[in-house]
Amino acid sequence: MTLAHDPLWPRAGSWPALDEARDDPGTSGSQARRPAAAILGIPAFRTSLSPTGAHATPAAVREALRRYSPALLGPPPVDLDEALHIVDAGDLDEPDGPAGEASVRAAVAALRERAELVIGLGGDNSITYAMAQGAAATGLITIDAHFDLRDGVSNGSPVRRLVEDGLDPARIVQLGIADFANSVAYARRAADLGITVVTLDDVRRRGAADVVAEALEIAGAGGGAIHLDIDVDVCDRSVAPGCPASVPGGLQAWELRALVRAAASDPRVHSADIVEVDATADAADARTVRLAALCVLELLAGKAVAR
Repeated sequence: MTLAHDPLWPRAGSWPALDEARDDPGTSGSQARRPAAAILGIPAFRTSLSPTGAHATPAAVREALRRYSPALLGPPPVDLDEALHIVDAGDLDEPDGPAGEASVRAAVAALRERAELVIGLGGDNSITYAMAQGAAATGLITIDAHFDLRDGVSNGSPVRRLVEDGLDPARIVQLGIADFANSVAYARRAADLGITVVTLDDVRRRGAADVVAEALEIAGAGGGAIHLDIDVDVCDRSVAPGCPASVPGGLQAWELRALVRAAASDPRVHSADIVEVDATADAADARTVRLAALCVLELLAGKAVAR
């Protein structure tokens, strides 16, 4: 679809490629400012427990970004593209499997050397494992209906794999864990490990500011980097039909957006992923992909608001 052009209404997503962004256009002279954020497509899908076309999602999210402006209304109003230096690092090829995960770790580690925040466009939830390790995260916050503590290697196991590889479970907080979307065995596993769980009902009762403040305190205890996992299937199926595991009664879009912006405003959040959206199974109006694109903008908004 051809989008209208208005010189006074810029569109989001027109970010320079990483290799073309050696100097921040917002700086003078030869001194380059460190990018505030780097976007990286990680189209993993091969180990998903549900059939998925999530490998098509990074490109779809980039296209959807063009439907939005980079404007925060404030007051005062802020243009994210003027306030932040943002770069696009393209997509990784074949991020699944041991070799693929190694490439994710290496790419994220390299981007962290250059950018304050690395945003991974999934892909399925398996990317959380390698992304968090590449960013050298010592704390983890998940916004997810599911524990992701399953055995084996899949999009249902990244949290368990991170714990087994040394991430302290006392510094993991899971927001939005839902009834009827998990098993008692995995609930007990989370409790035995000492993971902090804030259920979907408690997120709603307490509100975004309260639960995110607690999550940041726990995941960031003692310093170090925090990885934020944004699993869009935490949302109600009416707003996220493109997520294979979304269920009726999940978070509304505005609730997810509020959680994401609140978390991203903390400088200890060095990396984030947006996962579990299957662009090939979305509604005709692409509402799930559009929500994922808005999560990208909310991450950027958090960075801008904190400055």
